[in-house]
Amino acid sequence: MTNWGATIMSIALPDSKGGHRGFSKVIWTVKEYVGGGHSPYITLFYHIFDGEQGFPGDLEVYATYQLSSPYTLSVRTNATALNKATPVNFLHHLYLNLGGQGSGDVLGHTLQLSASRYIPLDDELLPSSGRVDPVAGTNYDFRTPTPIGARIRHVSRGKGLVGYDTSYVIGGDGMRKVAAVRDRKSGRGLELWANQPAMQLYTGNGLNNTIKGKGGKVYERYGGFCLETQGYPDAVNHPEFPSQTLRPGHVYKHDMDYKFSF
Repeated sequence: MTNWGATIMSIALPDSKGGHRGFSKVIWTVKEYVGGGHSPYITLFYHIFDGEQGFPGDLEVYATYQLSSPYTLSVRTNATALNKATPVNFLHHLYLNLGGQGSGDVLGHTLQLSASRYIPLDDELLPSSGRVDPVAGTNYDFRTPTPIGARIRHVSRGKGLVGYDTSYVIGGDGMRKVAAVRDRKSGRGLELWANQPAMQLYTGNGLNNTIKGKGGKVYERYGGFCLETQGYPDAVNHPEFPSQTLRPGHVYKHDMDYKFSF
């Protein structure tokens, strides 16, 4: 577990990236907890009431975090709409640095994504154009293992920030490999598997010496990265995107496996 602590800087509860504060900042209830055995886990529950943070309908949400094998962290998020159709698109804002605490930035980590297309976002990080473009020939191409910092200086996200805050379309269906990351210095690697159609790559552009990780280490810009699997962003305003609207009685399922290697 020592290596895990050095790798994961912080784990956020499921967040909708909507509303005035996000559902990662509300109080969840522990429904089940198993601390021992070969596959310990914790299941959290939250009831979103009709109108909360501007979303219609009541929604019951369960999030389970499980060490499903010695080096695999599994995250399972399920949500059921009870009485009204409502947009649902939870993600996990988990910061990672495979070099460990105090190791500096992640620009030397090599990253490979199972994505040949990306969704151009405007300065407000919204897909205002509704386009889905090929990554070939752009600074967003990670189809082959590439250092995160190789082209990062050529990617601007507005508001004076430089770096990736980019939405990718993930090829294939069902549970499949989304990304592979490796840090040559530490020898640590990561494969992310998920069942969602898109993923947001964020390279910690806004980190500013305020986030503390293991051992009280403070993280600067590019000190961590996030791989946030999700549905298409802002799909409710783009009929050309796959729908993220959950109908009453239907269940939303978002599964992720973080597979670490050393």
